[in-house]
Amino acid sequence: MKNFLAIYTGSAEAMVAWNALSEAERQARTQQGIAAWHAWGAQHQALIVDDGGPLGHTKRIDVAGVADIRNAMMGYTILRAASHAEAAALFEKHPHFTIFPGDGVEIMECLPIPEMGA
Repeated sequence: MKNFLAIYTGSAEAMVAWNALSEAERQARTQQGIAAWHAWGAQHQALIVDDGGPLGHTKRIDVAGVADIRNAMMGYTILRAASHAEAAALFEKHPHFTIFPGDGVEIMECLPIPEMGA
């Protein structure tokens, strides 16, 4: 089994439709989404290494210094799967984008750090 990082993504455009909903509809969908997300987690509990969670504001650090930036990352989960395709399949119809205003989930393998001299 390999470890995979799932990054939940979203955009300002995805939030437009969400914000256009009435407060009552947003609350109802939020409750529905939370229940669906917990059900998804329970269904895949044996494969989840780290439940992860929402991500806050981003700072980028490079040779020019530190700057506040925006990106599409909204949250993360770390899980185990036999293959990249198997890991990705776990997120088909995920509540992040079927109920909540997220726009997708990106899955990448967590690779080992190369050893010295390799």
